[in-house]
Amino acid sequence: MATHPPGSRKGIEALRNIGIIAHIDAGKTTLTERILFYAGKIHRMGEVHEGTATMDYLPEEQERGITITSACTTCFWDGRQVNIIDTPGHVDFTIEVERSLRVLDGAVGVFCAVAGVEPQSETVWRQSEHYRVPKLAFVNKMDRPGADFEAVLDSMRRRLGANPLPVQFPLGAGADFSGVADLITWEKITFPDGSPNREPLSAAEAAMADPWRVKLLETLAEHDDALMEAYLGGEDIPAANLRTVLRRACVARAVTPVLTGSALRNVGVQPVLDAVLDYLPSPLDIAPQVGVHAHTGKSVELPPDPKAPLSALVFKVIMEAGRKLALARVYSGTLAEGADALNATQGKVERLGRLFHLHASQKEPLAKAGPGEIVALAGMKLPRTGDTLCDKAHPVLLESISQYRPVISMALEPRNTEELDRLKEAVQRVLLEDPTLTLIHDEETGQLILSGMGELHLDVVLERIRREHGLSPRAGKPQVVCQETVTREARGEAEFHRELGGQKHYGQVTLSVAPLAREKGREIHVPMDAKAWPKAWLDAVAEGLEDGLNAGALQGFPVLDVSVRVESLGRLEGESSAVGYRMAASQALKTALGAAGPALLEPIMELEIAVPDDFVGDVIGLLGSKGAKIENLFDRGGQKVVQALTPMRRLFGFSTELRSATQGRAGMVLRFSRFDLLE
Repeated sequence: MATHPPGSRKGIEALRNIGIIAHIDAGKTTLTERILFYAGKIHRMGEVHEGTATMDYLPEEQERGITITSACTTCFWDGRQVNIIDTPGHVDFTIEVERSLRVLDGAVGVFCAVAGVEPQSETVWRQSEHYRVPKLAFVNKMDRPGADFEAVLDSMRRRLGANPLPVQFPLGAGADFSGVADLITWEKITFPDGSPNREPLSAAEAAMADPWRVKLLETLAEHDDALMEAYLGGEDIPAANLRTVLRRACVARAVTPVLTGSALRNVGVQPVLDAVLDYLPSPLDIAPQVGVHAHTGKSVELPPDPKAPLSALVFKVIMEAGRKLALARVYSGTLAEGADALNATQGKVERLGRLFHLHASQKEPLAKAGPGEIVALAGMKLPRTGDTLCDKAHPVLLESISQYRPVISMALEPRNTEELDRLKEAVQRVLLEDPTLTLIHDEETGQLILSGMGELHLDVVLERIRREHGLSPRAGKPQVVCQETVTREARGEAEFHRELGGQKHYGQVTLSVAPLAREKGREIHVPMDAKAWPKAWLDAVAEGLEDGLNAGALQGFPVLDVSVRVESLGRLEGESSAVGYRMAASQALKTALGAAGPALLEPIMELEIAVPDDFVGDVIGLLGSKGAKIENLFDRGGQKVVQALTPMRRLFGFSTELRSATQGRAGMVLRFSRFDLLE
């Protein structure tokens, strides 16, 4: 257990917040299982391929053998606390990685010794660079046929722009893999029963490892003058000195220490934990978080001090038995159970619920949590992903977590009318956890339109609805999510005059719509004299227009890049009402949108493909067949990189076609760019 009180300076120095990141099937979850076992957190190692991995606790994860949702756990190694987040590797769940990286101080990148740097490895690595996260690398699966340690290092340099620095060298590969040479201590480490056994290197092993040791010393000498003098003077440099310099270089992101082994065979796991403590930063080693004062907009530095005003970021929300569980990272101050905190994002005060350390789906109670801690908060109603919790007297906003616009939608229909409300409730619970999902209820067809980041993303949601709620809705074929806009100015007028519930309601609205430049959003103007018109009526007009813009004239998609201006309102004494004006505004808008040259905007994706020179022509030809516009073509790390803009509707099945055209040698990164007019 921890040797220093949580929240104390010594306790913060001893804390590590790390993520395990990589491509799907590189061995992230397997490595995490071994880490938890050797740290004494679990007493039996689960296996991904058997569906028994601790961190893959969702049934969908256990069946598919992949990580879908980021799982958190806390363990202790050498008396120091390590908070670990095991993240997904599949591109459809990139938001899970993004949310995790936002709150981490360090990461361990796992690479397959056979496949090297794969497309999603590149995506998550660049996400970690965006958040300036120092990293270690673990070259896994050295026992596999075709394992090539040097090729992985080369691909890290070429594809990631990283500066990998091995601190271990594999002794053998494939069936001949027997252990690792520790280049810091100059020892051989074997794992006969899963535990590290250290012994001197043989003459042959030392000869193989010597060039790597020289490379390590030369690189570290470049980062420290005293070490440079000792190296040039031929002195024997203590391992502790090497670790000190390497830690400084790693925290500065100048180098990436590289370790190796085989997690599935229990080889090389404990040295990874040692390296996490030795080289990755504590919350005190990185620059203090900077927020913005909620009222003045001025920058506020948030030191990792338990006595400072509270600031914490909610980076994920989980629904558990119908109740919210908010995962938060504390940056400054102290979270205490039962205390009041300001949700600065929503501008509301709420009492903090119970605090827990998470271990996958299990919880360990806490009384309080200080800077650097990653905890779960139960019993709170307000928090959403990206919200800031802070001291009421010091309202501060932390940088929000990036939001992703869904690009794929699927129609869901209940089996019968009785199931509709249950289905809506089930989907809404999933939506609270996952901000990349959206839901629209089509009143005319009775369908629920569910939108997400990819086909697998939506498929997993459907499985959860079936399993957790006992519902089996009919699902349509996935479709591209579009938006709508207008291409010219137009006017609309409507009068609503009806008796509802024994009361007469009247409203008359005349308005105009006009197109705005792309990505300008919406503008609604109701320039009426506030003294002449009741506020409730004007608010009703604005609400009617907001609602109306959520369903365009073509296919009912939300309307963007449009300006709406109310030109006049009509009044009928004794009968004018908020309901009347809301309905009239909605009807007038529908008329105007229909006359304003409505047009569809479809999602345009940024596509970046890294490919060997031999296949550039094939890739460009394939992109041409998909209606892509080539934006850039350049060299990076010995490969050609093709950057293009592509309509999302053309990309169904594209990854399979790309693999076929390039013999599986192309790497692809796909990002949403914008909504634009259909060609």
